[in-house]
Amino acid sequence: MFIVQLIEATYNFLWGDLFQIPLPGGGSIGISLLIIFLVPAAVYFTIRTRFMQLRLFPDMVRALTEQKSGENGLSPFQTLIVSTATRVGMGNLVGVVAAISAGGAGAVFWMWIMAVLGSATAFIEATLAQLYKEKDPLYGGYRGGPAYYIHRFFERKEGRKKRYVLPAVLFAISGLICWCGISQVISNSVSESFNNAFNIPPLYTTIALVILAAVIVLRKNATVKVLDVLVPVMAVLYFVITLIIIGMNITALPGVFQRIFEEAFGIRQFAGGSFGAILMNGVKRGLFSNEAGSGSAPCAAAAAEGKTPVTMGLVQSLGVFIDTIVICSCTAFIMLLVPQEVTDGLSGMALLQTAMEFHLGRFGVIFIAVTLAMFSFSTFLGILFYARSNVAYLFGDKWCWQTAYKVLALVMLFIGGIAAYTFVWDLGDVGIGLMTLFNISILYPLSKEAFQALGQYEKEKTEK
Repeated sequence: MFIVQLIEATYNFLWGDLFQIPLPGGGSIGISLLIIFLVPAAVYFTIRTRFMQLRLFPDMVRALTEQKSGENGLSPFQTLIVSTATRVGMGNLVGVVAAISAGGAGAVFWMWIMAVLGSATAFIEATLAQLYKEKDPLYGGYRGGPAYYIHRFFERKEGRKKRYVLPAVLFAISGLICWCGISQVISNSVSESFNNAFNIPPLYTTIALVILAAVIVLRKNATVKVLDVLVPVMAVLYFVITLIIIGMNITALPGVFQRIFEEAFGIRQFAGGSFGAILMNGVKRGLFSNEAGSGSAPCAAAAAEGKTPVTMGLVQSLGVFIDTIVICSCTAFIMLLVPQEVTDGLSGMALLQTAMEFHLGRFGVIFIAVTLAMFSFSTFLGILFYARSNVAYLFGDKWCWQTAYKVLALVMLFIGGIAAYTFVWDLGDVGIGLMTLFNISILYPLSKEAFQALGQYEKEKTEK
């Protein structure tokens, strides 16, 4: 079928290796188009902001306590909750498992590095989302994101008002395609994990999931209220369980860190030709998990009402740390604290469930299934929050279009739960890949405004 072939070809163009860099020992490093876009941007923004993610880390934490300055909009903490809901999902569980399975323990180190660098990109795009946000007449508060700052950039460049700007339209369409594709991945993963853990047929799980989702997303402002409760609970529970597992295996922890660093830089891996796999699996999974540069999180950042645009930039930078340094590391430690012979030959959820069963018995398998369901469900709610601004940009401020997209997402959620279509999974990756290309391309010319806002913030800070 032509459409399926087109999706797969686009997927390979975005995510596949454009070229290989040969290494001593017979290995190589494969470089994809998105790596070319994301990694240099992260390095550039890190240097231009003078490593703000390290210098201003205390400010990131303090920014969470800032209250919204008016009755409309979300608080900085609420927007962190929404963006964390979408970041903390499949990538934090199965994605980390895949990275370690393919690249070894050393991949974890490179995921950490990409989180540190990517947080600078997250700062730039979130600050711009705040600078270019606008009133939301349907939901109240504010809306915005890449479609809006891309639109304003081209309006200024051409010196006239426009109803649509092609790059902004393409970004908005890419986002809606991506989030529909992700809806199927979410329900398929949840129904499969519940079938493994509880022997519940996928159809029953899917029906329950769709009904619960519909009750929430079809109400005007229920999404954020649910996420305010769900995200902190699931993140804290997962973190606490990980601490318990680490405590039970505390004597093995130094060996885990040793293995991570040795395999990240190990001469054995370099000479054996596996260094490229270690490096690129860590880099790719780090980028995919924290979403910095994809343009998703700015859709939430724009909804906040704070004292300065920089506040939301700082909050979204912190979100990248929470996603990768905290949650992804939890999954990595759960796996790496298991003897290798126990998990040899396993991959995906089977590997993670086996690791949890080793640590906590049958409870571990059940806990991972429930955790995946919570992570995935929060992701679904979060992406529908993101979709609001893109739907409004494309179709205007009409409830019928907002509702139509929600119904479409619910249909995709149902279909994904009862059947897995590989090309639809690729469709989600194609969507986020195209979003990244459009977003990163515009961040370079617009970033000077974020740099100026950061300079003003730091100047006012020193004058206090």
